Amino acid sequence: MSLRPSDMRFGFALGAALICASPVVSEEFFTLKGHGGPIMGIAVSDTDQIATVSFDNAVGLWSAKTAQWLDGHKAAVNAVVFGADGTLYSAGDDFDIRVWPADGQPSSVWSGHQGKIVALALSPDGTRLASASWDGSIGLWPLDGSPASFLKGHNGPVNDVAFTQDGERLYSASADGSIRLWDIASAVELQRVVEHGFGVNEIEVNAAAGWIAYGAVDGGTRALDLTTGQALADLTLDRRPVLSMAQDTDGRQLAVGDGEGYIMVVDTVTWHIKRDFRAAERGPIWALAFSRDGTNIHAGGLDPRLYSWPISTMGDLDPMATDAPGYLADPNTMPNGERQFMRKCSICHSLTPGSARRAGPSLYDLFGRKAGTVRDYTYSDALTGSALIWDETTIDALFDIGPEEYIPGTKMPMQRITNAQDRADLVTYLRRETAPKERSK
Repeated sequence: MSLRPSDMRFGFALGAALICASPVVSEEFFTLKGHGGPIMGIAVSDTDQIATVSFDNAVGLWSAKTAQWLDGHKAAVNAVVFGADGTLYSAGDDFDIRVWPADGQPSSVWSGHQGKIVALALSPDGTRLASASWDGSIGLWPLDGSPASFLKGHNGPVNDVAFTQDGERLYSASADGSIRLWDIASAVELQRVVEHGFGVNEIEVNAAAGWIAYGAVDGGTRALDLTTGQALADLTLDRRPVLSMAQDTDGRQLAVGDGEGYIMVVDTVTWHIKRDFRAAERGPIWALAFSRDGTNIHAGGLDPRLYSWPISTMGDLDPMATDAPGYLADPNTMPNGERQFMRKCSICHSLTPGSARRAGPSLYDLFGRKAGTVRDYTYSDALTGSALIWDETTIDALFDIGPEEYIPGTKMPMQRITNAQDRADLVTYLRRETAPKERSK
């Protein structure tokens, strides 16, 4: 574990936010607006406080539908959990876990993974955090500051983790198609619980009720008896992949989100589907969480707002993205330069002044600008102090060979535009749309 001096202000901000925090009201439809990109994870505290994490690199802590922003991650944030004392733990594409104390102490960064972290779980006794990483390992992080350890054995990215009730064992789900049970003390795999054949993305465990549920890439959604391994329910529908799962506080409801925008709510006592709702007009449901009383389901997808529906009336309410952001627009209706921007750039960058809580800096007044100089954006070390100037040549080269090759160490995701005319059309579009109005007249 390392502590960065630059992180100190974030801990104090969170402490103040939690002291003043009040829960968002449930049993009504609401949205939480403020993120600059898709919402990738949602957590709900014991007091019904909501935390969200996003592709915009930020953690949002919500009070009365207003966010306290916790900035510090250097890439998209995928997972967030509350500790029993109100501490927040978040993790993402920067391979790090950030710890945001509730008592005003400096925040800290836990490092050790070699790939993005996509899920976190806190042990029932609150002494240990587990992380699932695409480096193929499971991180075990004692909250007392002892060194982390790592469980290794999966043959692919690890997508989810869940503790047993006693906290001494851990379930893990992987892209290799397996769910495995580990003994934490000995770091030994005890059981191959599932061999699905397709990657397993999500697991939920209810030890008190004796079941484990999982969702997979092929849309498979099943529940098994923890003792016998026998199937309790096959909830598979003709939709894929399963991307999110959550159970309510009592474990009597299970929510499942998929890549086609549906949320299925299951009664886990009878294992029947009580609701099946088209929650997004397009795109996936990446994040789910129940309100503490189980009356609302909170969800995140491509729309940068969190949506919360009362489960009893969710079929009567509007889905996400009724006023879709630009990156959800139909690309077939656009000129080619705009199409390239929408596909490659718009989810991270704005064209107007201000970086607007996006994963990347504003592109306003881009041409002739020195790289790494937008004041309201925190750059990677690769661009801080860079001599690179953005113009037709450098933008073309960026997408010709790809950001990671052109600027090693950049936070920008690896993507190329291999067709020269597509790159030229993008450059033309950017020159026109990023120019200050007085200059473009």
